[in-house]
Formats: sequence, structure tokens, C-alpha cells
Amino acid sequence: MKKSFSLVLCFLALAISPGYGEDPAGEMAAAIMGAARVNITPGIPVPMSGYDARKTPFTGVHDSLFATALYFRNDEKALLLITADVIGYSRQFITDTRDKISSRIGIDPENILLTAVHNHGGPVTKTYEKNVPAPVEQYVDELQGKLVDLAVRASDQAVPVLMGTGKGSCELNINRRAEFADGGIWLGRASDKPCDHEVQMVRFDDLNHRTLAVLINWPCHATTSGQDNYEITGDWPGAAARYFNRMAGEDVVVAVTAGASGDINPIYGPGKDFREIEAVGYHVGKVAWEVYNQISTAPIGTLDAQQKTMILPGKKSGQDQFPQEVYESGPDVEIELATFRIGHLVLAGISGELMNEIGSEIKRQSPYTHTVVVTHCNGSSGYICTDKAFSEGGYEVKVTHLMPGAEKPLTAQVLRMVNGL
Repeated sequence: MKKSFSLVLCFLALAISPGYGEDPAGEMAAAIMGAARVNITPGIPVPMSGYDARKTPFTGVHDSLFATALYFRNDEKALLLITADVIGYSRQFITDTRDKISSRIGIDPENILLTAVHNHGGPVTKTYEKNVPAPVEQYVDELQGKLVDLAVRASDQAVPVLMGTGKGSCELNINRRAEFADGGIWLGRASDKPCDHEVQMVRFDDLNHRTLAVLINWPCHATTSGQDNYEITGDWPGAAARYFNRMAGEDVVVAVTAGASGDINPIYGPGKDFREIEAVGYHVGKVAWEVYNQISTAPIGTLDAQQKTMILPGKKSGQDQFPQEVYESGPDVEIELATFRIGHLVLAGISGELMNEIGSEIKRQSPYTHTVVVTHCNGSSGYICTDKAFSEGGYEVKVTHLMPGAEKPLTAQVLRMVNGL
């Protein structure tokens, strides 16, 4: 199976836009930006997250983990995007970290997007686990301190900035909801089902056209690394960032975010073959580099943000991966939604694992050509499935905390927020 995908193509799409402040009101308020990066690799052995089968701490570090911060400010508003090579964050971690950042740099906590790439090759961060050993508590405390300091550094380094955006495509990802011989939907490779291959790229330059940072978004689980791997790795997001830094220079801050990928996996893995991790990251990074070189930049106009908490009916985990006639009610589920507008760019942040068809519909209906869906944002609400998926069953449907019927109201709410920017 793996060999048959070795010639899958990633290509550049001609969808390049400069940051001309495509603003309906015609505003061209100058914005400044600061970017920073920090190593967040655990210094002590801790358990790894992403697979229940791993019970012992990691045995080594194959490649380091990083967090990045992009800080934006004009006369009216400040925005902050942080992303990191971890599985996710607990709700309490989000609240405490945003409050601490706010007290240090004076930003509204609601204008902070704290995201994760959902890396399955990193440490436990108390996202899913309640009882953790002392080394995990120590790591999570250290992680929080590093993210707060990172935000301060980014805000301190803010300078006038130019922005441009572009899009490409990388087909190293695939819908994973495959139909097996028993008629059930299991984790596999379903080339006949929808898969969003879009690589979205944002470039930030100073006024001398020196690149300060880039933002790369691609819809794919960071699961090239599997349960047999006990070495810390940034999986494909880390490999993509390394490739881009080799091409653009180590001083460029590379922020990677996960798009709507609740039902999308890499075509390779999960396993412990680091050549496969590098291969996926290489192709994503290569597309990002090609798009980057086609982008022109110009001043950013408006900065704006909206936030909302949705509360939707919850259910308990299912008995198996086949469709259920009745789902047992569970606690209601809070989903955090946040939208950022940075000139003509919109970030739509969602605190869950969104299926790719929902993300694609949000992008399709958005009035902004460059709408980036960012998942695992400001919390972890679990899988957010399409209504159709419940009639099919599968792992995502089994474990989601949401009752059927979340797709349409969530999509509508995100679009209302986008249109209100």
C-alpha cells in the first residue's frame, strides 16, 4: 500500500493574493506584527500522547518540538496566534494561559488563538488525561511558562508588516473512513471519499521585504508517527517547517496549523519509519515554498475578531463502529469558535476535530477568498462529524461527544461570525 503512493503529486495552485487590505470599508490602517519561536521539547521523560497502547515514557528525541507566536496590533485591536507541536490543550490550560498572557501584554484574552497541530508524536499535555504522573505536571507547567514568554517576545518585536497569501495542493493526505469487508467503516484509506488537499500559505515581510514569518495550513492528522514509536517527533508539521527553514533561512518563523482533518490521515503511517514522516513534511513544505515564491506582499488593513461558545447536545461513546439506531445522551458539549480578520485573511478557529467536508463548506461559503480553518483551537471538544457520517458509523462517530445534527448549526454560526468581521 505504501509503495503505491510514492508518486502522489503535490502541485501549486494559482491563487495568489497580496495583502492590499481588501477591505469593504476601504480602510488601510497600518498594522504591526511580531513573530517568535521557542523549543518546547520535554527535558524529562514523560508519557507520549495520541495512542492508548503506549504506556511508558518516551525513550529519546528524534526531532525537537516548537511553538510559535504571531502577534498583530493596530490602533484599535491586538490579535495573537500561538501554535505548537503538541496533541492539544485542556480547557483549564487555555483559560489560565490566555489570562497570564493578557496580564503580561495587555491583550484581550478572547483575542488569543491558542492552537495545536494535534501531533501524535509528542508528550501528554493533560488534554485527555485526568490523572497524570508528576513529570507530566511539571512539563505542562513549563510549557505554559514558555508560551507566555513567547507571546511577550512576539509583542516586543512587532514592526510594520506586509502580508500576502496563496494556495497550493498536496495529495499526501487521504480520507481515512474506509469500508471494510464486514461492511463497517474503519481507519484505512478511502480514495473514493472527499479529501481536502489545499495548502494555504500566508507570508509576512517587514518593510524591506525581509520575511519575518509564514503560516502554513494543511488538513491532515499528524499521525505518520504511530503507537510503536517512542521517540519524540514533530511528525509531518515539524518536517514541513524544517524543510521551509532550509529553503528560506532559519530566522523565519514557520507556524503550522491543522485544517479540518477529523477524517483525514497522511497516506503513510502510522508507524515508526521516520523516512515517511520526512516524506510527508517534505512535500507539504515544498508546496508551501513554491507558493511563497509566487506571493507579493502589501500593507495589512483591518484587524478584527469575534468569539462565541456554542453548547450542543452531547452523547456517550458508542458500543462499536457500526451505525447506531439510538445514541445514549451525555453531557452537553461546549465548542469554542473564534474568527480573526487580518486584512483580507480570515482565520476560523474551532475547538475540535472537524471533518474535512465541514471545513471545505466553510471555506466555500466564506466571502473571503483566503479563509483558513484552524482546528484544535482554544480547547479540545472532540470529533465534529457530518450528519452523513452517523448513518455510516466509524471510529469518529463512535467516540464523538456530540449527538447527530451538529454540522449545520456549527457551519452556520461560523459563517455568521466570518460575515460579521
